[in-house]
Amino acid sequence: MSEPGFWDNSEKAQALINETNVFKEKYQQFHELADELEELEIMNELQQEEFDSDIQKELEEQLLILKDKLSIYELSLLLNDPYDKNNAIIELHPGAGGTESQDWGSMLLRMYIRWAENHGFKVETLDYQSGDEAGIKSVTLLISGYNAYGYLKSEKGVHRLVRISPFDSAKRRHTSFCSVDVMPELDETIEVEINSDDLKIDTYRASGAGGQHINKTESAVRITHLPTGTVVASQAQRSQLKNREQAMGMLKAKLYQLEMEKKAQEAASLRGDQMEIGWGSQIRSYVFHPYSMVKDHRTNYETGNVQAVMDGDLDGFIDSYLKMQLK
Repeated sequence: MSEPGFWDNSEKAQALINETNVFKEKYQQFHELADELEELEIMNELQQEEFDSDIQKELEEQLLILKDKLSIYELSLLLNDPYDKNNAIIELHPGAGGTESQDWGSMLLRMYIRWAENHGFKVETLDYQSGDEAGIKSVTLLISGYNAYGYLKSEKGVHRLVRISPFDSAKRRHTSFCSVDVMPELDETIEVEINSDDLKIDTYRASGAGGQHINKTESAVRITHLPTGTVVASQAQRSQLKNREQAMGMLKAKLYQLEMEKKAQEAASLRGDQMEIGWGSQIRSYVFHPYSMVKDHRTNYETGNVQAVMDGDLDGFIDSYLKMQLK
């Protein structure tokens, strides 16, 4: 920071400061955890000399707290891939099944918003297409915060739901699918050449969940990259120009990701295998009936607390996936 010209580019300077602060925090957290462990070791030694039930209870409580802190710290250390620190772009696309799958998509949308809010991340809805009767046809979210992509890359794939349908008067069991795509938001240091002649740009009126935020002008933008068939859309901003910039950023991320898959075979770390949204391709199953369980088919991590998962408790799944990738 003392170098001449450090602040000539304020964005790069701020990015470096932010990165340095993250390193400082990791360093400080390590020593804080070490100090807490040392204090508990001293408390335990005193207990061995002269037992006290109240101190023993406090010791056990503090050990559980320290264990949770260590788990979170260990998880943060696993995020060391090039794009892990970036913001995450999440796309939800319900599979075949009409209202059933579209409702499942809205449940997953709520789950990811809850997870992000619980971890202090900012959530912005870039595009929202509501279902015909309930749920969603598609949604694109931007989840902003340090390591957002690193955490959420584990969610890429097809998610399967088994439940008694609330839309079936006969109360039969239904299976629904929803595809979740996750990619890192790229910064200006990544250059992607896009030929304007390869783009088909459409504008339309923006709309939000429940018909909210409807604009009187066609401010929403949808861009189709003709050579690859890649489609992105943005309606978060009131300005058509800003929505176009947002959509171009998303297109840049998708095209860069595709190129990396071709050149370096980074599908596992960036995008994952593309699968049909249907039977046999799911990464995770959410069973509401005839029993309660959520199971990840890649890591075999599972939990019977379905409600907690639907309320955003995904850390166990994320942790097991990152450890699997490390191995």
